[in-house]
Amino acid sequence: MKRIISLLLGAGLLLSLTACGGKAPAEDTPVAGTAVQVETVAADTIATDSKVSGKVAADNESTIMIASAAKCTAVYFEAGDTVRPGDVICTLDVVSTLSSRSAAQISYAAAAQSYQDQKGVFEAQVNLCQKNVNDLKALFAIGAASQMEIDQAELQLQSAVATRNSTLSQLEAGMQNAKSGLEQLDTALENVDAAGNVVAPIAGTLVTMNAVENAFVSAAMPLAVIDGADQMKITVSVSETLVPKLASGDEADVYVSAVGQSFSAVIRSVEKAASAQTKLYTVTLTVPPEVTGLLSGMFADVTFHTDVSEGTLVIPTEAILTSGETQYVFVVENDTAKSVEVTTGLNGSGVTEITSGLSEGQQLVTVGQSYLSDGDIVRVVTGEE
Repeated sequence: MKRIISLLLGAGLLLSLTACGGKAPAEDTPVAGTAVQVETVAADTIATDSKVSGKVAADNESTIMIASAAKCTAVYFEAGDTVRPGDVICTLDVVSTLSSRSAAQISYAAAAQSYQDQKGVFEAQVNLCQKNVNDLKALFAIGAASQMEIDQAELQLQSAVATRNSTLSQLEAGMQNAKSGLEQLDTALENVDAAGNVVAPIAGTLVTMNAVENAFVSAAMPLAVIDGADQMKITVSVSETLVPKLASGDEADVYVSAVGQSFSAVIRSVEKAASAQTKLYTVTLTVPPEVTGLLSGMFADVTFHTDVSEGTLVIPTEAILTSGETQYVFVVENDTAKSVEVTTGLNGSGVTEITSGLSEGQQLVTVGQSYLSDGDIVRVVTGEE
């Protein structure tokens, strides 16, 4: 009976407390301190990133030019087709060009022969004049010739040498002009056989084809461009401040958005002379053989990693705060935020080198630092909380 009365009194007391605005104790008491996320400061390697744009091209691209206008009489391949060495791409009417080449070849051969013949004649004359001078000097030594005779002989020698040099110079100029004309015609017919067939010099993809049947091929633009099937390359232009930091054998990160591919490429060459037009330096990178699907003309984003620093403290750039010219971070010590002034070095992709102010093993605040003041109480949480 007493037990029942006690229970009734307890229930009544609880009801009276509730009616008077009393509250039951909360189950979870809020934890004091600003919530932050941290990471341990550690040594790593950092490199400055320099991003430039470039273009993909065939490593053994072949451009077929016709140095003189010619009529196309037949076309056998179109842009996009695959060709093999020796395939006839199209046929041109080059009868007049072939005739001009034959005439130029004859002209060059005649000029070269005339030069050699005249050179032999003049060399004989100069040698004879030199012998006469030497003989007179020998006679003068024994009193059988006068100094005047020697002087006259030396003047004849000088005249012979001058005439030889002047005449041979003119003949050589004529020979070089004939050779230049022949070389131009050879260039015009470099990939054209005696029948006017334009022959593919390499295997690959015909990426450009400007020959149209019954139309004239212009000398101002390539007749065809063939991308070799074996290897691709990437060329970029860099500034004078970046080029000293690059060298053959260095690696760079490449992203080709057209095919959504990322890969590493090795620098093959770095030009030491800038382009006269752009004042930039050309850098060529080799695409790894396993990378496929690239086509000439595609754009590529190339990231060079320069100014490498190894074994240095590296932290997320977003952890660094600034106040005027001062840079600082927050570290956690005994559940308390501590402001630490730092000195920075290299900047990488989302990370920064710390040259002073931090030590390995410290707990660096990486999330929530913007809400802190020096000495604030903090509680460390994970990204999942």
